[in-house]
Amino acid sequence: MVALTWDTSGNRTYETGVDHGVLYVPNGSGAYVAGYAWNGLVSVTEQPSGAESSAQYADNIKYLNLVSAEEFKATIEAFTYPKEFEPFDGLGVPQDGIAIAQQSRGVFGLSYRTRMGNDLSGTSAGYKLHLLYGAQASPSEKAYTTVNDSPEAITFSWEVATTPVVVTGYAPSSLLTIDSTKVNSAALVTLESFLYGTSGTDPSLLSPDAVLALFAGTITEVTPTAPTYVNGTHTLTIPSVTGVTYSVNGITITSGDHVITADTVVVATPNNGYKFPTIGDDDWFFDYS
Repeated sequence: MVALTWDTSGNRTYETGVDHGVLYVPNGSGAYVAGYAWNGLVSVTEQPSGAESSAQYADNIKYLNLVSAEEFKATIEAFTYPKEFEPFDGLGVPQDGIAIAQQSRGVFGLSYRTRMGNDLSGTSAGYKLHLLYGAQASPSEKAYTTVNDSPEAITFSWEVATTPVVVTGYAPSSLLTIDSTKVNSAALVTLESFLYGTSGTDPSLLSPDAVLALFAGTITEVTPTAPTYVNGTHTLTIPSVTGVTYSVNGITITSGDHVITADTVVVATPNNGYKFPTIGDDDWFFDYS
């Protein structure tokens, strides 16, 4: 046995800061296939709730405790936000420069990074990636005040509720946290290539199952095959590739021939347990004219 010690060198750890915010927009099948940098992120306050004990009595004693379901909420504060967030903030945008409030609010994904520090490395000891799923923002106050002798920039704030997503082998969850100091570094690099994009692939938010498969070493690399298009008949042919799902203008589509009636964007996304190469195409534009 070893006696306990406190505050030894390298063990005075702490967390601080928030950066690398990314907004993820889902497609028609719910996959977060498009990511946009969220500049000006000030804070993300995680607010789990529920899991409250309810005492049950029998035989004149406290017989057991029943625990309520746990929920996850958050508050996002920022100086600004990506324009792609506007539909999730209840804004309709008929054209650039015009916004219509009180519209329906969709569900989005979010990732952000917090720093880990200790007494030896300062704030460079490591970091944590926070992956948030099924988020929906509530209407929030925006306080516009006069400029005075102590000017401050306006900060925007959103209360966010979440709907948990499936995690195989665990209860559904809205939040995954990855500690850079404990996970496989190569798998972490691969995850970040998904989250932030590369020269050949768009940013995307992997499902929890795909993240777990990545770090378990059970993820398979697959190269998506490009669709083909015959201009004369406007026939788009979607290939069948194991581990790949194709969507047309945001709607999941089956393999085979499809006749299009307008300009079309096809996006390929990897299924759970699969990944695409770092360099390669995963979206294609087809001109209807």
